[in-house]
Amino acid sequence: MDPIKLTRRLVDIESISGNEGAVGAELYDELCRLGYTAHKMPVAHERFNVVATLDDRPPQVVFSTHMDTVPPFIRSSEDHDNIYGRGSCDAKGIIAAQIAACQKLRKDGAAVGMLFLVGEERDSLGAKIANDTPPGSRFLINGEPTDNRLAIASKGALRVEITARGKMAHSAYPHLGESAIEKLLTALERLRAMKLPENPKVGPCTLNIGLIEGGRAPNVIPDHAKAQLLYRLVGPSDSLRKEMSDAVAGLAEAEVVLEIPFMELRTVPGIETMAAAFTTDIPALSKWGMPLLLGPGSIHVAHTDREFISKKELHAAVELYCTLAKQLLAT
Repeated sequence: MDPIKLTRRLVDIESISGNEGAVGAELYDELCRLGYTAHKMPVAHERFNVVATLDDRPPQVVFSTHMDTVPPFIRSSEDHDNIYGRGSCDAKGIIAAQIAACQKLRKDGAAVGMLFLVGEERDSLGAKIANDTPPGSRFLINGEPTDNRLAIASKGALRVEITARGKMAHSAYPHLGESAIEKLLTALERLRAMKLPENPKVGPCTLNIGLIEGGRAPNVIPDHAKAQLLYRLVGPSDSLRKEMSDAVAGLAEAEVVLEIPFMELRTVPGIETMAAAFTTDIPALSKWGMPLLLGPGSIHVAHTDREFISKKELHAAVELYCTLAKQLLAT
């Protein structure tokens, strides 16, 4: 199996979150062709995870990553060194490397399996569904772009919606109204001024104000305004939640709409390490074994218009995955 050819084939199938059916079908067919016992795990509508195991024994090590991508769809291309296109490093190249590694490991009699998921880029729905039917595996090797280094930890995520309310009035008489946008701006300034926690292993908690919306028209005092925020967590969120609510009190309401916890992860000797500032499906796969995080490609080019993966790094990942699995199986 050529991981470069498979990567390009997968990249050329559009699979933006919510539309993973076609790429899932391609993977299912490929895994059946390679002789695995594969099945489609229903998630929602025409979306499904793909699970692959060996007939003769349950998996002790499961390789996993996600099939979905962020928009927009970008077809594949390549030059001497790299494969380009949406999902090349996040995470279709990783899928190809994991399949290639399993092909090598099964020849040595290793009890391996694979789990390819939908929805990681949005809400980890595929992982949450998969966690209801674990196979009894001891280890889960999750793939994300880590430059072929093992992650010592991954930051969590706290998605928050800040809502301010006001009173409409004619903009010529602002004293008769109450501007929700001005309230929201003040609330956001208070949040930006907060000192956020730090963790010596992974660095600081960070804040991104990703979306702002509100108002009716330029000549209307706005009665509503909303902002969507994302904190990258480096520990428990309890104190941050309280500080955040206190900061916006009297101006707006803060509602947590999603939390993915900070995770400390296992490493093994002999493989270089890193700290992942991003989140993964790992917190939603707690029943699939002790988690490790490793994959080819750089997170710095993921989600960009020039996303790519190095061919050399892709091939190196196959060997690295084999090395890692063998070390884990020997424990």
